[in-house]
Amino acid sequence: MRKHRLFAISLLVVMTVWITFPGFGQEKAKAEKTGLTVARLVIGTGVENREPVGVAETFPGTTEKVYCFLEATNISEDMEITVIWFHGEKEMLKTTLPLKMGPRWRSHADKNLYGLKGDWKVEVRDAKGNLIKDVKFKVE
Repeated sequence: MRKHRLFAISLLVVMTVWITFPGFGQEKAKAEKTGLTVARLVIGTGVENREPVGVAETFPGTTEKVYCFLEATNISEDMEITVIWFHGEKEMLKTTLPLKMGPRWRSHADKNLYGLKGDWKVEVRDAKGNLIKDVKFKVE
């Protein structure tokens, strides 16, 4: 009887997590399908010595340009990714970046903001258009 109760409680916990967090565990699966792991995806005001600088989630309205910095690891084969910039829901720019097979690769794409304030999002997608990861930021 005790084993059945423990099983029922365990099942209840798993179902609660699944219902509460429907995407739980799926991000890693998406990255594995793509053949890479995203170690870092950040927005900053520059890149110096192959590292992001001025990393933030909110930027002043006077910021002219921002950089989306990506560090990928465990890249299973040479590939291309697409970096897509959105201002609100409007797609503003697409940039294709190469990633080379190996344990680690860093790259970045930049975007002139043209004084556009509000919510921004950057999506990183694989060659088939599958979302790998995204990052959001705001310009005030």
